[in-house]
Amino acid sequence: MRHAYGVAQVRAAEQALMATVPDGALMQRAAAGLAVRAASLLADRGVYSSRVLLLVGAGNNGGDTLFAGARLARRGAQVRALLLGGDHTHAAGLADFRAAGGRLVDSVAGPVDLVLDGIVGIGGRPGLRPDALAAVRAVAETGAPVLAVDVPSGVDVDTGAAPAESVCADVTVTFGTYKPCLVVGPAAPRAGLVELIDIGLGPYLPAQLEPPAGPVLSVPDAGDIGADWPVPGPLSDKYTRGVVGVATGSEAYSGAAVLSVGGALLGPAGFVRYAGHAADFVRRAWPSAVISDRVGDAGRVQAWVVGSGLGTDVRAKGELRAALAADVPVCVDADGLTLLAEDPAGWLGDRAAPTVLTPHDREFARLSGAEPGDDRPAAARALAARLGVIVLLKGDRTVVATPDGRCLVNSTGTAALATAGSGDVLSGLLGSLLAAGLPADRAAIAAAFAHGLAGREAAGHGPVTAMHVLSALRPVVRSLTSGNGRTNTFR
Repeated sequence: MRHAYGVAQVRAAEQALMATVPDGALMQRAAAGLAVRAASLLADRGVYSSRVLLLVGAGNNGGDTLFAGARLARRGAQVRALLLGGDHTHAAGLADFRAAGGRLVDSVAGPVDLVLDGIVGIGGRPGLRPDALAAVRAVAETGAPVLAVDVPSGVDVDTGAAPAESVCADVTVTFGTYKPCLVVGPAAPRAGLVELIDIGLGPYLPAQLEPPAGPVLSVPDAGDIGADWPVPGPLSDKYTRGVVGVATGSEAYSGAAVLSVGGALLGPAGFVRYAGHAADFVRRAWPSAVISDRVGDAGRVQAWVVGSGLGTDVRAKGELRAALAADVPVCVDADGLTLLAEDPAGWLGDRAAPTVLTPHDREFARLSGAEPGDDRPAAARALAARLGVIVLLKGDRTVVATPDGRCLVNSTGTAALATAGSGDVLSGLLGSLLAAGLPADRAAIAAAFAHGLAGREAAGHGPVTAMHVLSALRPVVRSLTSGNGRTNTFR
């Protein structure tokens, strides 16, 4: 599990670490790691005689860049530096750079094989000054690969917001820990491939994972998701694996029912009960699903999925009310969110069992009264705390927030999932994980992770529909759980 810490937490950890090491040691560690990664990007043509351009801002970020440039110059690279920090250029770094044979220039002119973006570090504000912006534009015209130092310059480090003309890097070398802008928001794609360099910061970062002391964001990887995913054991049967109820679809939106039931069947639950008016379509597509007309007649389940294609009429309201009245986890999606937005407190009441809401931005605005804005984790946390629910806020980097302030980020998102019905597959899969006994926040992030991988897999074969995502989900789940070897430890 990766963790991304905010600026204040990183600064405090740096201060604590610097008190234990010689002056300048931290910067030399960062510069050494940066120079090694830069050299690897030059491997095809060789470091010797390669043409490297440094964009050097003020303070320590510029110092890291200059010391790294000096190391490359001593290996025979032709290193030039464009100083953008004025009188605040790091003096020791500049002296070392000059001593190593580095040259100062006043423009981006000339051929270049690699650019190091050291304009602004974690202390900078979003956006770039005119001289830096002009340099970034000129670099883009060269087509040279860009290596960002710690973070891409110009982005908001704590929120991941990114002005249109912030740096777009091919690789970002970050020091000590991940930062929020590298894993969430529009800034994350601008970071390119992110490589973490250990500079000894780990022991000085908050050890507790809960806010406010812990990391701003947690980012699980495939190993984390696979370890969590419930798998059947030798004594499992269809009931002990979990029974999920699916109340989705209608005569007008039968596809929502087919897709959500499909998502549920491809999850870990052993039994799917469908309740709704798209029964004939579900029966033809998924003969293993047990059919009833309404939630109240469905029988016992361990979780409900409700809302996709359900409509917003009197009958839909009754189905949502019945699902929320059950003392089991409930995933509410699509039309269910529209109904919920009319009176969230009234709908949720004093409900004790976990509830997961899965809004996209417009649904989020109806629930909260405002768009998520630049700080998506903060917005999701605020809604989760106000309603006492788990919020899965969909997006390129989907975030999952809990009422107590924890936040997880999914790293597998893709624009290919922005297609009708894709969310129905996600809600069905999420409900299946809930029914299998996975805690609600972990079920939400696991579903988003697998769903994102399925979207990527489907996109590799051409234009994507929700059915393509559904088809890709089976091998994705198999790959996540292969070698898992565990029985379900959550039941």
